[in-house]
Amino acid sequence: QVQLVESGGGLVQAGGSLRLSCAASGRTFSRYAMGWVRQAPGKEREFVAGISGSGGSTRYSDSLKGRLTISRDNAKNTVYLQMNSLKPEDTAVYYCAARISLAVITNLDYTYWGQGTQVTVSS
Repeated sequence: QVQLVESGGGLVQAGGSLRLSCAASGRTFSRYAMGWVRQAPGKEREFVAGISGSGGSTRYSDSLKGRLTISRDNAKNTVYLQMNSLKPEDTAVYYCAARISLAVITNLDYTYWGQGTQVTVSS
């Protein structure tokens, strides 16, 4: 079992930045591929970014590539999502997710999910 707790969301103006954090419980954090998924109001969840257990491989949604950086600190059992040049259409609940995997997961096929953190971008 892995428990995930996100933090760092909030209200930001368009063009601003936020860094989301996700703290994971457990002793085998490096075995888990981690990812961020978002869900905007009235829309389905969509993959945002993923990172391998070692942190050596990362993948991003094509529509968001260039504005995001996913990273992890396995010593702290934490994964991060740095978001820059935020746009109003980035407004969504952002979820942290995990699954035991050697590879980066670039879809919604994760085993464990956090409760989500709200990101609101004002114009």
